[in-house]
Amino acid sequence: MNHAQIAIPASDSQSKAVSRILLQVTLAILGSMLVAVCAHVSIPLLFTPVPLTLQTFAVLLLGLTMSPATAFAALALYLAEGAAGLPVFSPHGPGGLLQIIGPTGGYLLSYPFAAALTGFVARRLRRMSFAIYALSAALGSIVILGLGASWLAVAAQQFPITTLKLAVWPFLPGDALKVCAASGVAMGLQWARNRFQSLPAIF
Repeated sequence: MNHAQIAIPASDSQSKAVSRILLQVTLAILGSMLVAVCAHVSIPLLFTPVPLTLQTFAVLLLGLTMSPATAFAALALYLAEGAAGLPVFSPHGPGGLLQIIGPTGGYLLSYPFAAALTGFVARRLRRMSFAIYALSAALGSIVILGLGASWLAVAAQQFPITTLKLAVWPFLPGDALKVCAASGVAMGLQWARNRFQSLPAIF
């Protein structure tokens, strides 16, 4: 007995592809806005040019909740917005391109790579759990601290020991909290998606 095959019109496939692209573009824009908002939750420190901000939390959260490509695009868009002069960076800095090439520019430039790595590792390990999310986010946080500290050492001509005191050690407790917070929020969003199947598939 021959079974008739139902062909899916090409227009339907193209429409779904366009909708998917538009969704990812929208998510990238919203992601860049989230990082911008978190950047303004900022506390300057007297002993270092690096302020305390919620940016890292936002970067890691985007990495855990978006595809690596979309997360990378969101952070690249964020940097482009800042370079264009939009007030998206921490207010404790010169703003614009000067902030990107300044002493703290390494942190900013690390964001797309840290977010993409976080998402890649989380999906590579496949089993979604708080421990997996935390491990993935911790790796992303290491990338941010590593590139940020390296850039600061070169820009400020500091010795490695001094750079660690200025750009790494003071931020480890806060970054650990951000890793846990981002992982917890990501787990909550994953649960909501599993509970309500109609939510957009951004994971």
